[in-house]
Amino acid sequence: MIMKSRLLRYSCRLLKCAVLTCCASLLVASKAPSLLEQVKASGKLVVLSQNGPTTYYEDANGNYTGFEYGMLRAFARELGVTLEIRDVHDLGHLFRELENPDSGAHLAAAGLTVTPERREQVRFAPSYFEIRQQIIYRLGESRPRSVADLEGKNIAVIAGSAHAEQLRKLSERYPALTWEEISDVDAMELVDMVNEGKYTYAVVDSNAYAVHRGLYPNTHIAFNLTQFQPVSWAFPRGDDDTLYRAARNFMLRANTSGLVAELRELYFGHVSKMNAGGAQTFAQLSRERLPQWRAEMERVAKQYDLDWELLAALSYQESHWNPHAKSPTGVRGLMMLTLATAREMGVNRLDPIESIEGGARYFMQVRDKIPERIREPDRTWMALAAYNVGYGHLEDARVLTERMGGSPDRWADVREHLPLLAKRQYYTTLKHGYARGWEPVTYVKNIRHYQALLTWTSRIEEQRLAAAAANDAGESLADIPVAEAAASQSAL
Repeated sequence: MIMKSRLLRYSCRLLKCAVLTCCASLLVASKAPSLLEQVKASGKLVVLSQNGPTTYYEDANGNYTGFEYGMLRAFARELGVTLEIRDVHDLGHLFRELENPDSGAHLAAAGLTVTPERREQVRFAPSYFEIRQQIIYRLGESRPRSVADLEGKNIAVIAGSAHAEQLRKLSERYPALTWEEISDVDAMELVDMVNEGKYTYAVVDSNAYAVHRGLYPNTHIAFNLTQFQPVSWAFPRGDDDTLYRAARNFMLRANTSGLVAELRELYFGHVSKMNAGGAQTFAQLSRERLPQWRAEMERVAKQYDLDWELLAALSYQESHWNPHAKSPTGVRGLMMLTLATAREMGVNRLDPIESIEGGARYFMQVRDKIPERIREPDRTWMALAAYNVGYGHLEDARVLTERMGGSPDRWADVREHLPLLAKRQYYTTLKHGYARGWEPVTYVKNIRHYQALLTWTSRIEEQRLAAAAANDAGESLADIPVAEAAASQSAL
């Protein structure tokens, strides 16, 4: 009897343990996956953004590029998922979509300024950039020097932006301050409105204006409306912060590993301090001279697998697209070739068509000398520097860069050491001696800036043509009787 009683008690304990184990398993099995686990399981990271020069845009080959895109692609790659970007043109709508759990959006990355008001609405990852809000005015108008000078003027800002928040704060001290919040526009559209005289002033971010100031020669910076402010990705608030924490850790590593610095150099390193006169000249010659040579540049660029905007930017830097240009040193023509280079390329440098051909061929010849291990775009930028200062001096700068602890394969490092070629303590230790090393640094920066301007204007032009074609098609169908219109649409 005692043995049976012990066996019974032991069996009960085993049964209880089995029941508890089963319940625990059920609880674990029924636990909902975290947001990070859901993203990885779906294989897709959905991001709200705004198409533009500082966020993401299509390059000449139809592929997405841009600073925000580079950051997002690296994060998605780290998670092992693909990146899906949803363009949301209106900032107010962007934040509403982010907060809507049914939208399917995981985060927003659109150059969003971190403000106290927004922190109450969303959760921000660590900052990867800083910008200042700037007042832009039209040249010829009275330049405002302070917020007091803005009172009673027509100021344009993007609806729902941090700029509008700032003006609302300032209006407490300056009650006569008024502004118009405009929906469905980006920063460059606001600057264009000021450029055309539709508004007296606009508030935009410093990086957006710096990148494409050359497109708007009638505008200038009046003053900084704010000090530097952090910019980062925004996440919806909620109990599940697993994706946010993954992004936070990624951003901390990106800031320390050099990824942020690399992308900033790639997308903003070309920003030039083009003055108003330079901007006006570029805009004017883009209209008056470039169209005459564009088709030939596109043909030659395609032949050598180059972006035509790069070839055009190189030509602008050399001659301002003037086929009769001549320098005191004897270089001549649209691509400013020396007589020796023209003969080597087998072209007549005074013939603009042959000059384009010869310049492109010579550039490719120089680029082919650059070690293959150097990745793009550093390879192209070094080739441009060699095109200007000579391949031997570029190699000297690379030797000096490595000698001083930098990477000879990174343009950002090499350009820091090129100016040292003009200092005796350095050039006497190098093979090719003295060089005006600061010139290729400015040369490359200018060309990159001109190329960015031309690339962006090309994209704008394509979008306008597409919109015009769509409108024309709609109008044509509107003029056809309903039955015929339906037949036409079916045929399309």
